[in-house]
Amino acid sequence: MKINIPNSSRKAVLWDMDGTIVDSSFYHKRAWRDTFEREGIEFTEDVYQFTQGRRNDEIIRRYFEPGLSQKQVDAIAAQKEEYFRKCIKGNIHAFPFVIEMIKSLANAECRLAVVSSATIENIRYITEELGVSGFFDLFITGRDVALGKPSPQGYLTAAARLGVAPQNCIVIEDAAAGVSAAKRGGMYCVAVTNTCPKEALAEADIVVNRLDEINIC
Repeated sequence: MKINIPNSSRKAVLWDMDGTIVDSSFYHKRAWRDTFEREGIEFTEDVYQFTQGRRNDEIIRRYFEPGLSQKQVDAIAAQKEEYFRKCIKGNIHAFPFVIEMIKSLANAECRLAVVSSATIENIRYITEELGVSGFFDLFITGRDVALGKPSPQGYLTAAARLGVAPQNCIVIEDAAAGVSAAKRGGMYCVAVTNTCPKEALAEADIVVNRLDEINIC
């Protein structure tokens, strides 16, 4: 039996992308490992877990050589994302029931946005490959805000641009940092255990294993 998640008549659903819409974690992990190894830095599982839902510049400034200029940080990040797109080409697969839910929500005149730490190039590339780009009203990237997740800035920016109050927004997330961002922004959060165990997502209003377990009405 599905769990009904009610929303107001003026509603928006804000989606994380990597790990929520698309199964890309393997390719991000591979790209980060390659980037770290090129710089002679150990890439551990703990480091990888920190990268989940976070902006590239935050990751690079935490683990790479101190004092890097913004130009150097941007160059490392661009190299990582170029390798990621090379790896994922031909391997873009949405998680089960994601495409159906996106289309159903759009047909119900729900406002939709992607709020991701990913670059705009990655968001456009992936949503176009999945055939869902046109269903979204808005893309918010890490470049659109001063602080990445777990700061709520990205989700609050999306709500403001869509003209929907935060309490009338539902966020769909897969990472603990993203769940924290949604809740700090005063939004209802559905967490999916695509990349993290249920325990790590406990701050969400509801945690499910697959999106067909819920019905947003």
